[in-house]
Amino acid sequence: MIYQWVLGGIVASLLGLLLLDGSRGKRVNSRAGGHLMQKMKDECVKSSANGECCSGFGGGTDVIVVGAGVAGSALAHTLGKDGLRVHVIERDLSQPDRIVGELLQPGGYLKLIELGLEDCLNEIDAQRVLGYALYKDGKNTRLSYPLEQFHSDVAGRSFHNGRFVQRMREKAASLTNVKMEQGTVTSLIEEKGSIKGVQYRTKAGEELKAYAPLTIVCDGCFSNLRRSLCNPEVDVPSCFVGLVLKNCQLPHANHGHVVLADPSPILFYPISSNEIRCLVDVPGQKVPSIANGEMARYLKTVVAPQIPPELHNAFISAIDKGNVKTMPNRSMPASPYPTPGALLMGDAFNMRHPLTGGGMTVALSDIVVLRDLLKPLHNLNDAAALCKYLEAFYTLRKVSTWSYVPKLYLAMRSTKPGLSKNCKIINL
Repeated sequence: MIYQWVLGGIVASLLGLLLLDGSRGKRVNSRAGGHLMQKMKDECVKSSANGECCSGFGGGTDVIVVGAGVAGSALAHTLGKDGLRVHVIERDLSQPDRIVGELLQPGGYLKLIELGLEDCLNEIDAQRVLGYALYKDGKNTRLSYPLEQFHSDVAGRSFHNGRFVQRMREKAASLTNVKMEQGTVTSLIEEKGSIKGVQYRTKAGEELKAYAPLTIVCDGCFSNLRRSLCNPEVDVPSCFVGLVLKNCQLPHANHGHVVLADPSPILFYPISSNEIRCLVDVPGQKVPSIANGEMARYLKTVVAPQIPPELHNAFISAIDKGNVKTMPNRSMPASPYPTPGALLMGDAFNMRHPLTGGGMTVALSDIVVLRDLLKPLHNLNDAAALCKYLEAFYTLRKVSTWSYVPKLYLAMRSTKPGLSKNCKIINL
């Protein structure tokens, strides 16, 4: 089962997510999606003619964004750049230290360009990623992204997640109409079935309430608010064990490396010019103990013999240094309750196994869809119109994200039958 996850995920990442390019991002990639978008715009024009949709905003906040990770920071900058007054509330504004959210697919890079955020990859030692190398039973092959039709700068990018997030936060906070505050949101404020804002606790411990016509929850995979807005069915098929390898080179430069090992895959990719991230997938929800040495023994006796020889010494050295981190791998389908005044986004809304490398790309694509959807709606205080737009978002995002995957998957099967016989497209 785990190989179906990883191989299906690689196919989806290589092909489906790649084609979320900027030239197509400003329109929805199907007749149904396009008709729905046009219908929403027509309704807003009618509303404006009736005096219900004005161009000016009153005082206060237009949008509350809960969370300032990749999704929340990118969203705050995007909506702020469009003139909305955005209040971002993030539990911890110090630089994150995570072992996931480090590889952005080419489609995500194109969305980053479309949102005007590509410079957030500057000065963080981000590395170009051109595809994947697959290893199994002593053999290996390389699958490159089909980038021939794109500008030479277009490729995947890998990096330290924390450095990237801090650059995104800084860019969002540089806008005068974006307020970024450290605080913990404890609940949503609901009145007559509509979300009116949030209750939160500041860094100093003060209990406050913030109000806005639209609240967008982006508080990540550990969200404590999602149950109010969706039916979460979170699956935890495995855990990642993360290490950083130094002073070594990947066998295939500028490629992610996936070892189809026993009992489950091992992943390598660069996160700086002299560091390689290693993620060992451990099936189940319990990993060997780090404290009593079980983890080190497992990595040295079970995992080390299966990794490429070029990385072996650096892998053992990383284990001996002891900076080993673990994180549960979660997957959760999007099952929202359309709720007036509120929206879910990012990992709070929809998660896929991190081996697919698609989380950030999907989040950035969703932001483009929401941005284009909200542009005609100049008055977010028009609750009825806003509710229709928010419901439309959940339909439009699916059309935008996956319209190309099936035919490209079939093309992949025909060109690499040996690698794809166990593949399946995962319903994200």
